[in-house]
Amino acid sequence: MMVFACLFTALIVIGGYISFPIPLSPVPIVLSDFFTMLAGLFLGASWGGASVGLFLFLGALGLPVFAGGKAGLVVLFGPTGGFLFGYLIAALVIGLISGKGKSSFIKDLAALIVGNIILFGIGVPWLKLALKLSWGKALALGLLPFIPGMIIKIIVALALIKTLRPLLKSVITNQSQSGGD
Repeated sequence: MMVFACLFTALIVIGGYISFPIPLSPVPIVLSDFFTMLAGLFLGASWGGASVGLFLFLGALGLPVFAGGKAGLVVLFGPTGGFLFGYLIAALVIGLISGKGKSSFIKDLAALIVGNIILFGIGVPWLKLALKLSWGKALALGLLPFIPGMIIKIIVALALIKTLRPLLKSVITNQSQSGGD
């Protein structure tokens, strides 16, 4: 599981390099949130949270892992910091919801919706406070442009989890039966 957590950390970093700036907004469109969702779905709360936690730790250390190759505490506690911390909480919650009981499409969908509500529920108020924006402006810069992409990312994540979850479970089962070699 540690290898998978590190793999998702790498995917979250790569997702940040796939960055599209939005005019007038400090928050770019990235794929990091997509890989964060997948980390929660595939790895569960503990390991999904660990992969996002490692991502945040590397960025805090100064490695260029945040969107567009940015790094450091200035980014972590800057206008987009709420989204970065939101990744961690979202991965944990997605993992908790989707990991309870038997897997189902509805449970995974609910996990992704709640995870995104948490992500933007932390990111938008943080953006508002950091830049001293009105609620309308904060929503216009930190939420509205992201809704279409969020819907697409949720759909793709659901398709991937349906296809790849059985493979991941078989790999994990085989590893534990062979002693983790």
